Amino acid sequence: MRYLFILVSILLMSCNNMNQEYKNADNALDAGREFIDACLKGDFVKASFYMIPDETNAEDLKKIEHQYREKDRDGRRQYREASINIAEVANPTESITIINYSNSYDKVAHKIKVIQKDNKWLVDFKYTFDPNL
Repeated sequence: MRYLFILVSILLMSCNNMNQEYKNADNALDAGREFIDACLKGDFVKASFYMIPDETNAEDLKKIEHQYREKDRDGRRQYREASINIAEVANPTESITIINYSNSYDKVAHKIKVIQKDNKWLVDFKYTFDPNL
């Protein structure tokens, strides 16, 4: 009986985490920051909330998640504790923003594209891997 209670408790906690609501970003910078921060912290459910839902983006996010999970405990901790360093923000149009950033742990330069779509600011993650899009 005790094991059944523990199992039910774990399932209920899992369901609560899956149904967690995230706040829509008010602007491109907020959407980009939320997405980057979620990736650094290993919260890929939250990252996907701030991402345009398409097959290529989902596949790219899965690859990044796999790489994150392959890191040792200390490596994941370093990413969770890293800060976001924004180098440049460009606005080619009113509905598109390009954010050039790195993090304080690995200091590798990255770019993400944030698009306003259906009155929401969302990351087009595939741009990170193919900036010609």
